[in-house]
Amino acid sequence: MNWQNAIKDYHLFLKIERGLSKNTIDSYSRDLKKLENFLTKNEIIVTPISIDDNIIQQFVYEIAKEVNPRSQARIISGLRSFFDYLIFENYRESNPTDLIEAPKIGRKLPDTLSEDEIDHLISAIDLSHPQGERNRTILETMYSCGLRVSELIFLNISDLFFEEGFIRVTGKGDKQRYVPIQYNAQKYISIYIKDVRSHIKPKKNFEDTLFLNRRGKGLTRQMIFIILKGLALKIDLNKKISPHTLRHSFATHLLKNGADLRAIQQMLGHESITTTEVYVHVDKSYLKEVVETFHPRK
Repeated sequence: MNWQNAIKDYHLFLKIERGLSKNTIDSYSRDLKKLENFLTKNEIIVTPISIDDNIIQQFVYEIAKEVNPRSQARIISGLRSFFDYLIFENYRESNPTDLIEAPKIGRKLPDTLSEDEIDHLISAIDLSHPQGERNRTILETMYSCGLRVSELIFLNISDLFFEEGFIRVTGKGDKQRYVPIQYNAQKYISIYIKDVRSHIKPKKNFEDTLFLNRRGKGLTRQMIFIILKGLALKIDLNKKISPHTLRHSFATHLLKNGADLRAIQQMLGHESITTTEVYVHVDKSYLKEVVETFHPRK
């Protein structure tokens, strides 16, 4: 078994058996490619079956010179998953990463904006610009529903169930969930569809796509980044933000205003409650409020 065939089979496993998204699979691929390049560069001839922990350790020492501890930990985790797959398929009996220690890293808390900062950001959109109405609708929708950027750009008109007050979201691994959508976001989407989108002729395969560019195609992830970065500069926002910042802010503001952690988990599409619990660390005042409200000796 050579590296190319092993990685190709691993891709199919991640896609079919684990249902991971293309972006996640691509990330695993890049990390395995780093290992393959390291072997080629150093003229080390081993297969995925014969490679041992000493070579893996050499690779880890090498990448430690180039990437930060968080990236190192991610790469080691990716390799561990790959070799676990080979064990699962009976190609190997042991995982060469078992004795490799990942660097210690602290929990990275998500960046958030205050409610005033979000209002300021959205108010800075120039509605006289041809894409102004669309851009306002994009930000309102992301913040209203806590969407990932990939979930936003693939949102379809057929996913809107305004009478019921929900939208259908396709998340990681093509898993679908229904997320409540606020009246204001519904209003802006309706205005955008009626007054803006109706004047754009969608290209083939984009007839149902909600947010279109001027050429009638769907938006890219990079375009959403550019829109946000431009607005941040316009209002002199001294924070590093991305589309995910709106998702983090959505969850943090819900928690701060008393929403149940389990409900937030469902709306965000997190498989594990531990992923959602990071927002408790963002706003520790939530814990104090819980004790003061519900403890019998308050």
